[in-house]
Amino acid sequence: MNTKKNEAKKENTVIVYSTPTCPYCNYTKEYFRQTGVAFEDVDVSKSRERAVEMVRKSGQMGVPVIDINGAIVVGFQPEAFEELLER
Repeated sequence: MNTKKNEAKKENTVIVYSTPTCPYCNYTKEYFRQTGVAFEDVDVSKSRERAVEMVRKSGQMGVPVIDINGAIVVGFQPEAFEELLER
């Protein structure tokens, strides 16, 4: 049964907007790695275009901003991640 849950997670679209020096960004990415969730890591310190995209989606300039299937989570919030990944 656990295998099905992990397979479902891998079908999600997850984008983590982050910077290399942000500890909560690193916690977020490590959380997704440990739970087997594939994600796109976007370093907004290297791409103004992607930083603007992040602000447009979230209304926030701080990181991390996580886009899970179009739903936005700001900050390291594992409970919110789980809820959105299980839909």
